[in-house]
Amino acid sequence: MSGGDTDKSDLLAWVGSDFQSMPKTDGDVPLCGACRPVERCRLGVKQEQLTDDDVVTSNIVCPPDHEGGPQVAHGGWTASVLDEVLGHVPLWHNQLSVTATLTVNFRKPVPIERPLQVRAWIDKIDGQKWYISGELVLVSSKSVLATATGIWVARDVAHFARHQQWLAEQDAAASHGGDAGTG
Repeated sequence: MSGGDTDKSDLLAWVGSDFQSMPKTDGDVPLCGACRPVERCRLGVKQEQLTDDDVVTSNIVCPPDHEGGPQVAHGGWTASVLDEVLGHVPLWHNQLSVTATLTVNFRKPVPIERPLQVRAWIDKIDGQKWYISGELVLVSSKSVLATATGIWVARDVAHFARHQQWLAEQDAAASHGGDAGTG
């Protein structure tokens, strides 16, 4: 993990104790809650940077355990990787966010165990909404394999605590046979 001698609690202070924090791998990949304990991105993102032209580039290899067809990534992996990397764009600008929409266009089968790159950029920011686009390319030929667009909504550090409270209310209502609503 990067960060030198910085205490982990200091690294987490700006986001609270929830899932999207800035502890990163040695390749500067922000780690989600499930990836932090293993100190690597389980989707296969190896290295990431924000370029001078404000594009997040992520080097990635689809692990063989995400194979869908013979030597081809599962479409769910492709969508997950695009959601992950496009969602890193606000993080690189010190903004926490959650995915509101994501549209993925699959152009070519994505090979497993081959060098790939995701490029993601801001189309516009409108209030709390970040409109972000990106593409997944095969490094060897620069062929575009998939593209994505989406909206990420800025959030505060209490977002997931509110979700846990709402979920507890749903569980309580269900155990009493009531309707907790969808709010």
